[in-house]
Amino acid sequence: MKKVIFMGTPDFAVPVLERILEDGYLVELVVTQPDRPKGRKKTMTPPSVKVAAEKNNIPVFQPEKIKDNFEPIQAIEPDLIVTAAFGQILPKELLDIPRYGCINVHASLLPELRGGAPIHYAILNGHQKTGITIMYMAEKLDAGDIISQSEVKITEQDDVGSLHDKLSVIGADLLSDTIPKIFNEQIEPIKQEEALATFAPNITREQEKIKWENSMQQIFDQIRGLHPWPVASTKWRGNNLKIYHATKSEKQTNQHPGEIVDITEDGIVVATGDSKGIIIKTLQPAGKKKMSAADFIRGVGNNLEVGEKLGE
Repeated sequence: MKKVIFMGTPDFAVPVLERILEDGYLVELVVTQPDRPKGRKKTMTPPSVKVAAEKNNIPVFQPEKIKDNFEPIQAIEPDLIVTAAFGQILPKELLDIPRYGCINVHASLLPELRGGAPIHYAILNGHQKTGITIMYMAEKLDAGDIISQSEVKITEQDDVGSLHDKLSVIGADLLSDTIPKIFNEQIEPIKQEEALATFAPNITREQEKIKWENSMQQIFDQIRGLHPWPVASTKWRGNNLKIYHATKSEKQTNQHPGEIVDITEDGIVVATGDSKGIIIKTLQPAGKKKMSAADFIRGVGNNLEVGEKLGE
């Protein structure tokens, strides 16, 4: 029986771990990030992968920095290490331990979108497709040789949440097909073309701010490319206004970018930089709960006016 160690942290990694177990492999250890405080009450919360591991009675190791502490992994002498959204770069000494190497399940079609937020950037950048890459890990971020890939189309109905869920299942399926080939030494890895590499670093606060002078399509992609986390935002009368969901309006408008063009039961229409509009459907004013645009309009009554500007 081959010995496997799994390394992962968020929800994305859970179906991958579960498929390894379903396929009958012996997972000797799960390595994940330490528990972190979450929410307003800062309650210490375990990573999703830890919860899944404990449910399956698998020992869990949670190093603060894997490069400084990987003795429990060495002690097991694994045949294969599988990672999926672990969140730390593995040192060469660790990469050299397993006989069959260390492989990573990455949520993009490498060499595109290397980094920690590939699902966000696939939508933010207006890509028509993305996918899963399984690769051998290297010391350089997401730069290892490609073992296998699976592609998926991105529709205009997709947001980060829906695409995340699709890719986590695709990743589990692709891994299930790939591991036997690795153990049977049937792999012919392909080197990544460095000239084609693009990057998907973690989202910044600045990227959450809607720039209304951008085109309708760019703003539409930004809103769904940040939903359900960390969420796009703008300003309304000096206060923060989160925008969770919006649709496109193809009607031409002469108003300045950011101006409210129309207020209807269908939503709040805001002008964009290419003389089109975005229809805000779901939002969250500062200090309030998330609500539909219709509830927001009813709540403020006549206090919301056509012609006033968002973003200021």
